[in-house]
Amino acid sequence: MSFIEIKNINKTFNGVKVLNNLNINVEEGTILGILGKSGSGKSVLLNMLRGMKDYKPDEGQIIYNLAVCPECLTVEPQSLAGKECKCGGAFEKRGVDFWEADRHLFAAIRRRISIMLQRTFALYEDDTVIDNVLKSIDGHNEEESTYMAIDLIELAQMTHRITHIARDLSGGEKQRVVLARQLAKEPMIFLADEPTGTLDPSTAEQIHQALIEGVKSQGLSMVITSHWPEVMRNLSDHVIWLDKGEIIEEGDPETVVKSFMEHVPKPKTSEEFQTGGPIIKMYDVKKHYYSIERGVIKAVDGIDLTVDEGEIYGVVGLSGAGKTTLSRILYGLTEPSSGEIEVKLGDNWIDMTEKGILGRGRVKPYLGILHQEYSLYPHRNVLGNLTEAISLELPAEFAKMKALYVLNAVGFSEDYAESILHKYHDELSGGERHRVALAQVLIKEPNIVILDEPTGTMDPITRVQVTDSIKKARKELDQTFVIISHDMDFVLDVCDRASIMRGGKILKTGLPNEVVDELTITEKDKMLKEGLKS
Repeated sequence: MSFIEIKNINKTFNGVKVLNNLNINVEEGTILGILGKSGSGKSVLLNMLRGMKDYKPDEGQIIYNLAVCPECLTVEPQSLAGKECKCGGAFEKRGVDFWEADRHLFAAIRRRISIMLQRTFALYEDDTVIDNVLKSIDGHNEEESTYMAIDLIELAQMTHRITHIARDLSGGEKQRVVLARQLAKEPMIFLADEPTGTLDPSTAEQIHQALIEGVKSQGLSMVITSHWPEVMRNLSDHVIWLDKGEIIEEGDPETVVKSFMEHVPKPKTSEEFQTGGPIIKMYDVKKHYYSIERGVIKAVDGIDLTVDEGEIYGVVGLSGAGKTTLSRILYGLTEPSSGEIEVKLGDNWIDMTEKGILGRGRVKPYLGILHQEYSLYPHRNVLGNLTEAISLELPAEFAKMKALYVLNAVGFSEDYAESILHKYHDELSGGERHRVALAQVLIKEPNIVILDEPTGTMDPITRVQVTDSIKKARKELDQTFVIISHDMDFVLDVCDRASIMRGGKILKTGLPNEVVDELTITEKDKMLKEGLKS
């Protein structure tokens, strides 16, 4: 039974066609996967299905085949046509041209659509987890709402954080609360835009299971976009490979994923790089928080870490391990509770725990950081974000040349880099914004570059380009990289050494393959123990 009919859809932004004559059917109760690299049009299509402002099709129709109650304008999937509505009226079968519907029906349909956007943690930061979920529940009494919220939090595997304040959660934990909030709206269709792109494998698997239990097993329809083959294989009934707004191939998940992966290049094999002596030294570094609800929180708990000059050093671990807090301490954004941190500048060792221009203020101009929850300046175009917005004052022509060079380094072709220079952040895809943010860090040519989940929203092809770019920057600019990542393939491809972090502690340091094997074995044991307990 066809639920959504996408007919001859075309969409252009600033003269660039992002969706080209798309024709897609979404069957009721099924999961459609949309696979494609960054900039392929995936997010545009999802925003169009949601009815987001500025995403109305230039041409074509999006037809929702629904059951509509004429009495109260409640909408449901068309399989409920002929059934009684809670208001006492009867549902009537109706095909609705979504973008041409009157505003009341348009709003009624939008209320029944939930969406998870990539890298967007839409939570009430000062409220607890359960209060965040309760605020999404409507049409139930207090007791029903409470039990419903508890069930959804359990589904999202967040019962251990049920009374914690949202701002204290890790990125992966926030994503799971967002999932619970969206399911609390009791949608008729669930849209998920790269829901696990920035999560570690274990947390991603938890999100997958929650989506299977909360969406697939409940008979809800879902459209999910991703550039990760595992997401398509695990969740989708039918997959479409989208590229430059056109359907390249569609069919069963395994066949389409195999075709897509055949187009992913391998990273270049680089010669062995000779690193120098230590450039970062951390000894017994701790960061403890104090919370009324949780008591003492040991985000970083006695870290010893040494990074050599010219090294690409990885820190891996699950969501909530303390990786991001460690990166913020190293950059000087978060004050450690105790411990020693020194960074070498020229021939001098600078104490990063000392404030002011003789302490970390002296080093900061030579450090660069890409935050996990990065943002671009919304009122600046790409060129402005790479120059004036970060106080990089250069002659106009040289600024453009330097911007094009660094955009090419993070995976944009020369022609495409030229075409986006005067675009604003909302005209770029999520993956494109991520690469521009990475370029914003690299363009200042810092001595030490800290990257927190640098490949989270990048497709496999772009990930290879960024891998090659980091190795090239290390060689040509004598840069040192500290990379926080859950992307095991990326760590294996780019890092010289890596450490496993858990519970605020470093458990093991070694070659990337040793560390990744250890993490994989440890997580399998953990999942087995949890399975035995249940």
